[in-house]
Amino acid sequence: MKELVRIIATSLVDHPEQVEVTETATDKQIVVELKVAPEDMGKVIGKQGRIAKSIRTVVKAAAAKDDRKVVVDIV
Repeated sequence: MKELVRIIATSLVDHPEQVEVTETATDKQIVVELKVAPEDMGKVIGKQGRIAKSIRTVVKAAAAKDDRKVVVDIV
């Protein structure tokens, strides 16, 4: 999940070198935290959160085959 979020985020932002993705896993849940440069925050979130919602949807679909829940936090 970490690499998937990293690939999506780096393709959206102007400063891909500042993209940081951390992953914390428990038994049934994975928490993926995405950090980007402050000036790129709007590009990752999108208007009314549409891009952020799309990122979460893609990651949840990828995690569904492993029967795990994924939470994507954008910081």
